[in-house]
Amino acid sequence: MEGSGKQSFFDRLKDATNVAATKAREGIEELQTKTELSRTYGELGRKTADLVESGAVSHPELKALVDKVASLKAELEAADAPAAESAPPPEGPPSAG
Repeated sequence: MEGSGKQSFFDRLKDATNVAATKAREGIEELQTKTELSRTYGELGRKTADLVESGAVSHPELKALVDKVASLKAELEAADAPAAESAPPPEGPPSAG
């Protein structure tokens, strides 16, 4: 048997695996925190836009950003409009006339 002061290959492998697993867990926790932070910023932005649009909050920098959001929404709606206009009307029940 080898010297008792030396770790076996499998013990070193197990230790390295534990270290890697711990780092992976820490990385996942950090990623989850960053995702939650991003989501919260998004919620804050939507709430701020609602407050600016309603007149409850007023600031020139916020107004400019809310105007840009409105412009981008209008662009998306305009892009979706032709597709909706060219679609055939939904079939309804036959008329009883």
